[in-house]
Amino acid sequence: MDDREFRNAMGKFATGVTVITTEVDGEPHGMTANAFMSVSLHPKLIMISIDNRANMLDKIKEANKFAVNILADHQKDLSMHFAGQTKDEREIDFQYIENIPVLDGTLASIACDVDNSYVVGDHTLFVGKVLDIKQTDGNPLTFFTGKYGHNQVLTTT
Repeated sequence: MDDREFRNAMGKFATGVTVITTEVDGEPHGMTANAFMSVSLHPKLIMISIDNRANMLDKIKEANKFAVNILADHQKDLSMHFAGQTKDEREIDFQYIENIPVLDGTLASIACDVDNSYVVGDHTLFVGKVLDIKQTDGNPLTFFTGKYGHNQVLTTT
């Protein structure tokens, strides 16, 4: 199979959309990502996957901390901004949890210290030890087959 076929097949798995944030030398940085998962309840651990060519990789390594911001369905513009898909300059108002920058208005922001990292193929997996969480109610921004969407709750009959 070629790379496009593999990528298309992986795109059939609907995901939420996150922005990974960290801070280096007093400057916040962010990157849109959908490769995120919960790992453990005891201890509380999560994992993110960062492309080894991404600028964010060295920033997380240097900071040794990061946050995962789970976007709400009205935050597509933030996803596009942190994915570099918009040309307009935008001032982002970061909040802080445990001295880690997070985005305001997300469904959840999860602040972590890096617990461990693993280079696997062309990505690095960062396991984060959860320090604190901020969450609100709302509906998630989703991503499926390369397109943004929103969650539609199915009713049972």
